[in-house]
Amino acid sequence: MINRKLVVFVSFCILSISSFAQTRLDSIRNKLFAPENKNVLVASHRGDWRNACENSIEAIDNAVKMGVDIVEVDLARTKDGHLILMHDSKLDRTTTGKGLVADHTLAEIKALQLRNGCHIKTIYKVPTLEEALLFAKGRVMLNLDKAFDYFDQVYTLLEKTGTTDMVIMKSDAPADYVKKNYGKYLKKVVFMPKINLDDKNAMQRLDDYLQIINPVAVEFKFASDLNRLPYDVKNAMKGRARIWYNTLWNTHAGGHDDDCSLVDPDEGYGYLIDSLGASILQTDRPAYLINYLKKKELKKKWECIENWDYLSVENEWTMQTSPNFDVEEVFLKGKHTPATNEDGIIVTPYFAAVIDGATAKSELEIDGKKRGV
Repeated sequence: MINRKLVVFVSFCILSISSFAQTRLDSIRNKLFAPENKNVLVASHRGDWRNACENSIEAIDNAVKMGVDIVEVDLARTKDGHLILMHDSKLDRTTTGKGLVADHTLAEIKALQLRNGCHIKTIYKVPTLEEALLFAKGRVMLNLDKAFDYFDQVYTLLEKTGTTDMVIMKSDAPADYVKKNYGKYLKKVVFMPKINLDDKNAMQRLDDYLQIINPVAVEFKFASDLNRLPYDVKNAMKGRARIWYNTLWNTHAGGHDDDCSLVDPDEGYGYLIDSLGASILQTDRPAYLINYLKKKELKKKWECIENWDYLSVENEWTMQTSPNFDVEEVFLKGKHTPATNEDGIIVTPYFAAVIDGATAKSELEIDGKKRGV
């Protein structure tokens, strides 16, 4: 009898473990589609890029282990038409390669190695969108940025991999354009409009989206608290759809960003949630935000895997051991402005300075000396 009970118990455990991933995705989707649900969803910008290479499989995996609900990744297309995870149009900043993504085949890009936030060469490779979909399947939702122009190709991959239920597409394209060109996909794939509240026709665009698309969430942006439209948005969206704000840097949400939240989380994250009705926050500091939400009882503890063993010594770089430490130190003291690139970020795993530009080169130069790898 004891052995029989043990067999039943073990079988139950195996079944539970095998079904956990899908259960987790179902839980995320249930909350996403319930705007009245008080749980705040956490979106991790380019995955956990502080402890892994941005837009990598490892960054997605780390974010899932933290308890993130949505992982934002960026798409680019290779010379031979494959969709890969890559933010920049060039390979220089995040890989060991150089030049435009569009000038290289998938095979050529797969031969490269990813660089981490300190610009250190790693053993990791650039993933394709298909690889990312299969890895994240059932575990988390993926928000695909820079993907709208590839909507048809993306949808084909979603059907192929059985992942239409785990992707969020987004764009600031007019509602009628989205409906006309991609309406055939919108019953299966979540589409999220993007609205800049500093634009004069912002509220009209919101009304169009709500009437024509009926989205489950809308991403908003405003540069300063002088703009009072976020309060109008809170009222217009109540009970209809979730409000998404980005806390990546200070011009995305009126200064209530990650850096503000490090000093006073109630003035940063808390203000967006309590005063402006935000129920999805995209952050560069997912672990910090999740911890804050748990304290506010806006995220269930069981959703977060409190096991940090995956933070390997190889991934944990401090300012002092970073080869770009002197670059950042000099920049922060105002003694040097690096050349610009399209990304606009200088980072170490424990620091991100958002500026007008970072570096267009694989190596930075200060006083004629190269810094970096």
